[in-house]
Amino acid sequence: MAAAGTAGGTGVGTAATRELTAELRGFRETQRLAYACAEAVAAQLRPGVTERDAARMQREWLYARGVKDWFHRPFAWFGDRTAFVDFRIPLQFFPTNRRLEAGMPFILDMAPVYKGYTADIGYSGCLGLDPVHDKLLADLEEHRALILREVRERRTLREIYEDVDRLMVRQGYANRHRAYPFGVIAHKVDRVRERRFAPTLFGFGAESLKGLASDALHGHRDGWSPLWSPYKFSDHPPKPGLWAVEPHLGFRGTGAKFEEILVVTDSRDPEESAFWLDDDLPHVRRWNEAAA
Repeated sequence: MAAAGTAGGTGVGTAATRELTAELRGFRETQRLAYACAEAVAAQLRPGVTERDAARMQREWLYARGVKDWFHRPFAWFGDRTAFVDFRIPLQFFPTNRRLEAGMPFILDMAPVYKGYTADIGYSGCLGLDPVHDKLLADLEEHRALILREVRERRTLREIYEDVDRLMVRQGYANRHRAYPFGVIAHKVDRVRERRFAPTLFGFGAESLKGLASDALHGHRDGWSPLWSPYKFSDHPPKPGLWAVEPHLGFRGTGAKFEEILVVTDSRDPEESAFWLDDDLPHVRRWNEAAA
């Protein structure tokens, strides 16, 4: 996955000049499509809309634009469910009849496959003003910079995960991505074979699950994992490829996160060894506007 240009050291707004390969442009197109969906659906949210309504709105928006398959189907979390309060089993992640209220935070999370390219994104918002939610979103910027810096240093995934944990503690937050299966903060994504009929299994695309299982099998043999977790199987440097990264902060029933693709290469140039696929994303624009 060769690329030319500079990435910058902060991970914010400095990769615009990088020339991407055709393959990376395909992944970027899908990621931008997913974020456009999130912004369009967020603009339509009103008091009384349920999580299931919001998930359906995401699906319909993407189907109308040519999406036929998924890494996973869309999720929506409202209120304290944005912080995964009392989540104990995977079924609790699926959309419910929880209704959105004024002043309530929300997260839209979707992972479409478009033209064979996968994206997995998370969009955090609030129906009205909430200083706590604003602070969570602002403090995520430091996590984006830390993750990029330490991936370029070729720290192990487990070490980076622990450093993200320590940063959250210093900021006064709880780690809410730990609630995901295997406690993952990220996972690999890849091309998916396009099929006329794309079945899902428990909300996840069958072809994507097959690819993840294949990576897990090969990784187990070769000493790496496609899941970025706090456990021993992630005690290795980042494997070249594309990683969907999602640090998730929680504070007293309010949660916020971003999720986007991090590109890892085998380049010896630190700035080319890892970079965020795209800096023209809602959370990055928000941070740049605040800095300006």
